[in-house]
Amino acid sequence: MQSNKQRGQKAEFLARLWFRLHGFGILYKNYVTGRGTTAGEVDFIAKRGKLIVFVEVKERKNLETALYAISPQQQKRLLNAARYFLQKHPQYENFDIRFDAVFVALPFKLKHIKNAWQTF
Repeated sequence: MQSNKQRGQKAEFLARLWFRLHGFGILYKNYVTGRGTTAGEVDFIAKRGKLIVFVEVKERKNLETALYAISPQQQKRLLNAARYFLQKHPQYENFDIRFDAVFVALPFKLKHIKNAWQTF
């Protein structure tokens, strides 16, 4: 039986693979911003052309429960993390920014929601 951490790592790997297969490069994985601040960790940051995507991955037993796994507090932390990232990486200041969610039910069910914060 896999631990929660192992299942989460597998889900993140599958999500990154999904993005690569759709033409994205992965800039960072598990990008941590400002420990002890209101920022947090971004599961991964992807880039395609002039688009930067901050991605949150959630693994659950089924996709229906995964869809409700990102809290408003988490969304706020991800927004803060994106601001921090963009301050530290000014080369991306003129890029379009998007926040996506990938929900995974192992072994291989995956749902990618573009502009996830607009869908909640």
